[in-house]
Amino acid sequence: MSLTSMDFHPQPQPGAAKPWAFPAPDRGTLDNGLTVLTSHRPGQQVVAVEIFLPAPLDAEPAGLDGVATIMARALSEGTDQHSAEEFAAELERCGATLDAHADHPGVRVSLEVPVSRLPKALGLLSEALIAPAFLDTEIERLVRNRLDEIPHETANPGRRAAKQLSKELFPAESRMSRPRQGTEETVAAIDAAAVRAFFEAYVRPGTATAVVVGDLTGVDLEKVLAETLGAWTGEPAEPLPMPPITADDTGRVVIVDRPGAVQTQLLIGRVGPDRHDGVWPAQVLGTYCLGGTLTSRLDRVLREEKGYTYGVRAFGQVLRSDAEGNGASMLAISGSVDTPNTGPALDDLWKVLRTLAAEGLTDAERETAVQNLVGVAPLKYETAASVAGTLADQVEQHLPDDFQAQLYARLAETGTVEATAAVVSAFPVDRLVTVLVGDASQIAEPVRALGIGEVTVVTG
Repeated sequence: MSLTSMDFHPQPQPGAAKPWAFPAPDRGTLDNGLTVLTSHRPGQQVVAVEIFLPAPLDAEPAGLDGVATIMARALSEGTDQHSAEEFAAELERCGATLDAHADHPGVRVSLEVPVSRLPKALGLLSEALIAPAFLDTEIERLVRNRLDEIPHETANPGRRAAKQLSKELFPAESRMSRPRQGTEETVAAIDAAAVRAFFEAYVRPGTATAVVVGDLTGVDLEKVLAETLGAWTGEPAEPLPMPPITADDTGRVVIVDRPGAVQTQLLIGRVGPDRHDGVWPAQVLGTYCLGGTLTSRLDRVLREEKGYTYGVRAFGQVLRSDAEGNGASMLAISGSVDTPNTGPALDDLWKVLRTLAAEGLTDAERETAVQNLVGVAPLKYETAASVAGTLADQVEQHLPDDFQAQLYARLAETGTVEATAAVVSAFPVDRLVTVLVGDASQIAEPVRALGIGEVTVVTG
């Protein structure tokens, strides 16, 4: 019996780690005034396009909350050249997806398409922006669809809590106090004429921005853009000034009564600074330590030690910004607990916040948070869509093109003391509005006993 010797290839050795930075875009302007940001991402054969239209929710006419949402949805429901069915079929032939939604800063239109079909897909997107049909029948259908959605949203504890928190924080005359996509009353009043009027008033190339991200090797993007989005015309218009954002964060508790509910949805929040504020990086870091992951303080106590919940998260979400930095963000803690443990869970949550204020974060917590936030960034931005979305966020929040890259540098430089101060300032124990969606008969008295604010009960 003979033994055969085998030659093995040497084990490959890892290469040197390359420094990573969020991709910086190139910025330009088409002849029609459309601002264009492009980012060449080698290997990304699916190109992502984001269009930001500064048609903010507070520009919606009185009594027509939701018209921006119906307009956004109607952009892909037919043009002067294609019916709704034909338009959908043409997108499908391109292998493209087209979505649009309205939020406080404006309307975002998102396109994803294989780079080989980019010219055709951009042509269809341009059609939707230049000559949407807005047929009576299509608008009526979209209105009916939206009206059908509202009861489902009301039934969803998380959505109901968010609606109540906005109503509590902002004055009634503020658009931010009301549902972003309108109420049954306001949506029912929307017709094709209202949609077209809103479109004609605010959808113009001179105030819009297009973001294009992907592998643009061999693509004459300048020519493609000139032949598609470059054909979009419209009178220049001054962007609307942003109304001041005011909020009432007097510490209090509002229970949205759901008799018989076996769980309580928690949403605890207030309004804080936006990304223009120098505290933002430290606030991101401190908030992550508080409730950004399964190993954060809130989960360690409420989930691991006490078993009250599957998870509680703390986060900051920008609502709206302007170039002067007068914007605001929602700072919130969200989760759900079983009904009998609602009082104990809130008691422990407040203890976590008080301990944080008294003792601060640890260096180990800060180090783990920096590694997670900065270390995951190259994976987070692997796709063209994720890069395009972040660039468009920067545009709508009036931030510099290098904001995200600078944020990661700032996170790495932020110390434990600075992160502690920021998160304690973000979540002061006596200035939090707590919304609970649950069985008031079971949870009201235990919550009152905690002394975290006046407790009121609402229905619906």
